[in-house]
Amino acid sequence: MENTTQTQPQSFKGVVVKTAMKDTVTVAVSRFVQHPKYKKFLVRTKKFLVHDEGNTVKEGDEVTIVACAPISKRKSFKIVK
Repeated sequence: MENTTQTQPQSFKGVVVKTAMKDTVTVAVSRFVQHPKYKKFLVRTKKFLVHDEGNTVKEGDEVTIVACAPISKRKSFKIVK
């Protein structure tokens, strides 16, 4: 019996914070994490370089990004919507 389950590529929702580069935007992705000892919820933010063909988005837009094959050294996500 073959295993035919397909895995979905990693995807995140974030906010565009920088559009200064050609075909690349910086997207900040925030998540809630509970502190292991004190049980307080904290916001952790990580910035990703994302491929944006034709510079279609602007700062402040909410976007969904999805993992793809590496495009450059630090860029391995692209914008879905």
